[in-house]
Amino acid sequence: MNKTTPNTNLVPAALKAEILSEALPYIQRFHGKTIVIKYGGNAMTDAALQEAFARDVVLLKLVGMNPVVVHGGGPQINSALNRVGIKSQFVQGMRVTDPATMEVVEWVLCGEVQGDLVQMINGCGGHAVGLNGKDASMIRAKRLRLQDVNDPNVWHDVGQVGSIEAVDPSLVKTLVDDHFIPVISPIGMGEDGLAYNINADVAAGKIAETLKAEKLVMLTNTPGVLDKDGNLLTGLSASGIDELFKDGTISGGMMPKLSSALSAARNGVKSVHIIDGRVMHCLLLEILTPQGVGTMINAN
Repeated sequence: MNKTTPNTNLVPAALKAEILSEALPYIQRFHGKTIVIKYGGNAMTDAALQEAFARDVVLLKLVGMNPVVVHGGGPQINSALNRVGIKSQFVQGMRVTDPATMEVVEWVLCGEVQGDLVQMINGCGGHAVGLNGKDASMIRAKRLRLQDVNDPNVWHDVGQVGSIEAVDPSLVKTLVDDHFIPVISPIGMGEDGLAYNINADVAAGKIAETLKAEKLVMLTNTPGVLDKDGNLLTGLSASGIDELFKDGTISGGMMPKLSSALSAARNGVKSVHIIDGRVMHCLLLEILTPQGVGTMINAN
């Protein structure tokens, strides 16, 4: 893939105007609507994709939509853990998080990753504000009990990994109403006073449900959800997802992503999309054009 920004000066002005005009029905349809975006994958590590993402988010805000960004940070966390000599372990797509790992996770997500993203969005003319789930007790969490996908009698202890008990959307709503772009790190707070690492896909899904978002858009490092032969599944239903889990097609990091997507679709989010974050301006392609760049999830 070409990692340089396309030279839009090569596109005739009349064609640019036509493309902008064709986006009008989508701008009208989603004006004033909340779009929750899970930011992750190559879009977080490739400089050209980072800039394109920040510009897309600012554009969505300027045309009247309300983007809310929930970010991951797996590659950055892995790098930081390697630097301090902590080996990463995963169980069913969840990072095993002991206290030492949690300390690294928190400063990477709430410091490095969030700070860079807020700066990029603001550098493109937006007004982004960084939050984490501990702010105003926004995300209340408890220690996750992870049931084994193959043996329901087996439960895994993954340390300070949290499952979400509740989301208080009031702070996010206040920021959105004041024309800010919330950028949320997926850290929750438990009644035991501990911070909990929450899978960013899970956090994005629950935040989208609580905000009654119009769309939940999840960026990933694949064209979308793929079948066993590597073919893109452009649309999936609840029964189709169940079959993918049963036959082993879905594994690793795609497991929490699809589970969260399906939960969001079943709980009021009007459309859920898992899209290819390696595609330049993938957000605009998904939201402002009829083609789309991934898999759409529906609850039926």
